[in-house]
Order: sequence, then C-alpha cells, then structure tokens
Amino acid sequence: MPPRKDPDASANVPSFYGAELRYKREAAGLTLEQLAEGSYRGIPFLSQIERGERRMPMDLAQHVDEKLGTDGFFERRCEDARKARQSGHAEHFADVAEMEPYAETIEDWAPLLIPGLLQTAAYARAISRSAMPWASVTEVERIVGARMKRAKLFEKEKPPYLWAILDENVIHRRVLPPEQMAELMEHIAGVIKETPSILQIVPQTTAVHPFMMGLTRIMTFPDAPPLVYTEGLHSGQLIDYPVLVKQYGQSYDLLRAAALPPEASLAMVEAAAEEYRNGKERA
Repeated sequence: MPPRKDPDASANVPSFYGAELRYKREAAGLTLEQLAEGSYRGIPFLSQIERGERRMPMDLAQHVDEKLGTDGFFERRCEDARKARQSGHAEHFADVAEMEPYAETIEDWAPLLIPGLLQTAAYARAISRSAMPWASVTEVERIVGARMKRAKLFEKEKPPYLWAILDENVIHRRVLPPEQMAELMEHIAGVIKETPSILQIVPQTTAVHPFMMGLTRIMTFPDAPPLVYTEGLHSGQLIDYPVLVKQYGQSYDLLRAAALPPEASLAMVEAAAEEYRNGKERA
C-alpha cells in the first residue's frame, strides 16, 4: 500500500478544505467509501478533493454537510474554493489546470490550435483576443500569464510525460506575423527536444482518422484513476467513467498509428519555422 499523502492545508484554499474534509471524515469514523455512498461521486474523486487537487462541487458539498453534520460549512465555502482557482483559466478548465502538475502522463489531441503547454505568449495573446475581442488588456494578460505559468511544470524534478498530436493545418495556420510564427515553431521544437515530450503530426493527406472531433486530453496519475477532458468553444467536460476513458485511450492509440512518426513530425515543425523565417510559408 502506498504511503498516505496528507495535504498541505496552507498551500491554497482547495488544500485547506481538502484537509478539513479529511479531518471531519476521520473524526466521524467514516471511510471514503462510506462518505461517497449516496452521492453521485466516486471514491477517487473524493480522494483527489481531500488532497487539494480538485475543487468540491456544490452537489457533493451538500452531501458531505448532511453526512458529516457540518451545518452547511462545505456548501458555504464552495464558492471560496471556486474563486481561488480562477487564476486566468476558464471555469470549465480550472480542474484540469489544477490536476496538470500531478499528472504522470498527458496526451493531447489538438485539431485546431497549438496545445496550451506548447504555446508562446504571443500566440496565447492572439488566441485569447480573437475569442474575447471585448476583453480588457488586463484580462487578456491575466489569461496569457496563467497559460505561460502552466508550462513551468516542465521545470519539476519529475515532470509529466507529454505526448501531443497535432493536425498539420495547425502549424500552417498563420495566427501571427511570420516572425512570431517562426518563434512559435522553434519554441515547440525546443520543448519537444528538451523535455520528456513526443510530438506527432497528422498530415493533411489523411482524409479520415480515428479522432474526428475536437480538442481532447487524457491524463494519468501515479495514485489516481486516469481522466479524459474534452473541450468545445465555451465548455469542457471531465470524464472519469472507466469504460469511456478506456475507449478514448484506444482511439488515441489508433490516432498515434495514423500520425507521422515523431522524427518526421519534429522535422515538419522545424521546416515550418524555416519557411516562416524566409517568408516562404504556405499561402
């Protein structure tokens, strides 16, 4: 049995309430399984909340308050934890951003945009501005800063293993001026070379493939079940149902087989950088 991991209650608001939940549960003499009984949430989800890795949703807070007799404490503090996580990320992505540093592996499929962990500030700024043309400069910079901060997970002693698969159109979509697009391509190549990361490209000549849908991410953890995250324009969904997670994993494996080998994919990105530098990028 792996050693027990106690949350650092001083780290942030979710960690504080996670530690408090564990304290109240153990004081009541309940196991995670007993506390989860009667809720719509599973034991792994509760465990991640106790470790401060996920925020507590309102339905679970109400269930916990009733089961532990905590007089609405967790329900009242749900909003506090939610606000603590709003650090430049969309609300539907907040949980994913919080769990990212704890992941053992991250597998991204990006059919339209460069994944956040591979973006430059200029690219993130352009994408944010296009999605929110009415936003203030301060708001856009807050989003850009949060996205750049996520990439610091590569500086950890044991960073997650990243496997990113991009549609070829993504690297040829001129979101920025040629000089900045060249910098973006060079940045992607640098990350792939300098971190435990693999990049594959699905070529434009591939008419159909096993993942004909939007942005998808699969994350695995050393001490928690794997998760899938899918995202649309203004919403995202976390999936932890084992059967579905397995199906997504199988589809991602098939996508790997349909993509170019890592060496050829990296060469394609480096060639795109040179083309942007020389003003010979595709029309």
